[in-house]
Amino acid sequence: MASSGEDLPSDGDSPPAAAAVAGGAHLLGFSDEILLHILSHVPCTDLVVNVRHTCRKLAELCLDKSLTHTVLLQRDYEAGEDQVKQLLREIGREIQQLNMAGCYWLSGATIEHVARCRSLVKADLSGCHLTSLRLSKVLSALQHLRSLAIDVSPGFDAGQLSGECKATLSRVRELRQTLFAPSYGVVPCCTRLERLLLYFEILDRTREGAILPGQLMVGQSNVPRYQNLRVFYARLAPGYINQEVVRLYLAVLSDRTPENLHAFLISVPGSFAESGATRNLLDSMARNVVLDALQLPKSWLSGSALLQHMRFHNPFYLSFSRCTVSGSLLIQHILNGGKDLRSLASLNLSGCAHCLAPDSLLRRAEDDIDSGILETLVAACCNLRHLNLSAAHHHSAEGPGRHLCQLLAQLGHLRSLSLPVCSVADSAPRADRKPAQPAMHAVPCGFGKKVRIGVQACPSPFPGQAGPQPSSVFWFLLKSLPFLQRLELIGSNFSSAMPRNEPAIRNSLPPCSRAQSVGDAEVAAIGQLAFLRHLTLAQLPSILTGSGLVSIGLQCQQLQSLSLANLGMMGKVVYMSALSDMLKHCKRLKDLRLEQPYFSANAQFFQALSQCSALQRLCLVSRSGTLQPEAVLAFMARCLHVVVCHMFTGESLATCRSLQQSLLRSFQAERPALNVVIFPLLHEGLADVIRDVPMAHLDEITLFKSRVAEEPPNLWW
Repeated sequence: MASSGEDLPSDGDSPPAAAAVAGGAHLLGFSDEILLHILSHVPCTDLVVNVRHTCRKLAELCLDKSLTHTVLLQRDYEAGEDQVKQLLREIGREIQQLNMAGCYWLSGATIEHVARCRSLVKADLSGCHLTSLRLSKVLSALQHLRSLAIDVSPGFDAGQLSGECKATLSRVRELRQTLFAPSYGVVPCCTRLERLLLYFEILDRTREGAILPGQLMVGQSNVPRYQNLRVFYARLAPGYINQEVVRLYLAVLSDRTPENLHAFLISVPGSFAESGATRNLLDSMARNVVLDALQLPKSWLSGSALLQHMRFHNPFYLSFSRCTVSGSLLIQHILNGGKDLRSLASLNLSGCAHCLAPDSLLRRAEDDIDSGILETLVAACCNLRHLNLSAAHHHSAEGPGRHLCQLLAQLGHLRSLSLPVCSVADSAPRADRKPAQPAMHAVPCGFGKKVRIGVQACPSPFPGQAGPQPSSVFWFLLKSLPFLQRLELIGSNFSSAMPRNEPAIRNSLPPCSRAQSVGDAEVAAIGQLAFLRHLTLAQLPSILTGSGLVSIGLQCQQLQSLSLANLGMMGKVVYMSALSDMLKHCKRLKDLRLEQPYFSANAQFFQALSQCSALQRLCLVSRSGTLQPEAVLAFMARCLHVVVCHMFTGESLATCRSLQQSLLRSFQAERPALNVVIFPLLHEGLADVIRDVPMAHLDEITLFKSRVAEEPPNLWW
């Protein structure tokens, strides 16, 4: 749309950047609605600090309520101290929702400026530097606050909270606490809570090696009533102390179960034994509440009749991760015999080895699934958007229309899907593929023989064909799910070498035998997913050249995060050339996690990675792997947006420390959020090193895990 001269700013108000001309139309000639939509994609700090000073029109638009009502600083890694202070100083009174989650690089003094946002209704300050006194000062000014997220760190003292702060907390309806120390945090002050989310990240030992007691501070034993609570969510990191502290929270709930409770979720790694209080709580829930979201520790459900008594009404999220729930129990008591369950949006059956079999006691890993159970599941939950079937062996029997991929293809609303590698193998052995070579554990020299994969040839791994074979059931599945945004294909026996509060894992289980027939062709089929944003491929032993990766790079132009682990032969990196070609096309890639034994992070790799111009976070995990310090430094100098560089390899401690110091010395000043960890993977001090990694990075990229249906949709922000 062309605009008249009267609508344009004067020459003095319009520098060259604002006077860009496209197709003969001045940028500022567009309607305010279009310009506001464009500006909504610009970081808030840029709008206030830079863009609004370009001309009068943009000065007005940048302060429009649609842009200042909600301010997102999460992952705005280029927002420095001065920029954030200026932002809060100039538009603080207009902000109603402020997300500063994971802004670990901002000082506590900068966080204090949040007190200027006196109209704030929702604030996420998790991952920020907040002492008890600073929190008190900030919250004392926020009388309209109804939703709050914070960290509770060692040294937190609720006794330092002022009366005004406690008055604000008494009006808070939603609270999200990440606990790094045994404490109730601010829960005793929040007397009207309707939604309580707890993340337990307490370490069993201090840095000095002292064992922490699983007891709460004196004076915090009387938690207020939870009569208004509707959502209770608790996610625990490994460690006995996290279990001891969460029991104290649950004990209060067991005294009187809130009548309006409709979502009860506890995510615990490993075993978590029941206690008298938890049994009373579950019995009370079975009698008095009707749920629409449920997740319980596996030991609470295994072999019990609890599910038979739980009542559900239009459930939207169910997770039975790692539970020994049989298919018969799932169909009969959860799906009401296969009746309409169109409300269910997210289902997590990760690690449920028996969920697609009629009997949970007799099934072996190599046994076939019961297609009838899966058919009932698909028919009942026809609107599923997120489904996780990973970490189990789900093998399909012979017969037309009975394969797991063919049945899942009916779930046309899926947006995220996690499957074990063996589940996508064709039932019958493929005649067009040679048997995979057995895994090797010898240390190769470099990358071995390099295989050059031409860009034009890579999308066609089959000689004489234009693409992946249409006869493949996996090809058929992806063809039926064109709007899939997240896909995980993870070996059923895969376990990451990267530890969680413990030494690195030195041994791994061999892949499932059926996974041997899944290789480059199936990976190439993923290229059909034009809207794919997140991809995870782990433990695919039959990757021979990695040619399918280039198909993904060429066709999946929306790809933002990529996680590759243990592809091909374990003792040899066979896909380096294809990966280099793939990365040239990943212009929107922000996160790359690569876990591969004996990987050589050399100049060839970093030159290819440097072409990912949007890259922000890199994590490399390689047992016995090597790296070239000069190549890393050159890569960081070329990729100006990279703020996370985590490398855990087989290099010496001296080499790692020297490189880490060089990176920090060279780039810390211009990248305020820079987080560098270079450390030997098998070093005994690794657990102490990763405890200093900001939780946002540790949880999102450093540690490997399945993320499909990990939490209920829209749980928090």
